[in-house]
Amino acid sequence: MKFFVDTADIDEIRDLAETGLLDGATTNPSLVAKTGRDFMEVLKDICATVDGPVSAEVTGLDAPTMLTEAEKLLKVADNIAIKVPLTWEGLKACKALSSNGTLVNVTLCFSANQALLAGKAGAAFISPFVGRLDDIGQTGMDLISDIRQIYDQYDSIQTEILVASIRSATHVKDAALIGADVATIPPNVIRQLAQHPLTDKGLDAFMKDWAKTGQSIT
Repeated sequence: MKFFVDTADIDEIRDLAETGLLDGATTNPSLVAKTGRDFMEVLKDICATVDGPVSAEVTGLDAPTMLTEAEKLLKVADNIAIKVPLTWEGLKACKALSSNGTLVNVTLCFSANQALLAGKAGAAFISPFVGRLDDIGQTGMDLISDIRQIYDQYDSIQTEILVASIRSATHVKDAALIGADVATIPPNVIRQLAQHPLTDKGLDAFMKDWAKTGQSIT
């Protein structure tokens, strides 16, 4: 499963990119607004740091406006993917962009039927929001399972399942078990994946034993 980082904080992205774990990044207007920086400048910095696709979201609500905005966003860098909402207008924009070879991330997906439509519209990625479904008493991972089952039945659908609204390391594990193609993960959750109390305990014991030897490798 590919890891995208879900943030517009360039310092966080640079730090995580040093691990070699990042396959891409996702942004949205809310994340960019938190930086207090110019939208285009933020995107340029992210694209220069991450080798894989960087999702940049349009803000228009009708297809013509989305396409105009997409044209500007695509000039930022070669690894820009255009993010559009899962609306009728968003699907129109998705079809037009994907027909020209542009990577499109269709976001705000909350049902398997929506995911099917995005797949038929040629989306490169579908972004189901598992955390927000959990918030309203549903089980977000059930949606990932449904989409996986549907997509696997049709060779004509090449859309990758990009699990979004991830809140915990358990979400990441469950997405991987189901067979999601991508998870877009907040930086703090990516770091949680490496944590385990037994790892800390074992390392502490090793260091104490090593200190007793009075030796040094350097």
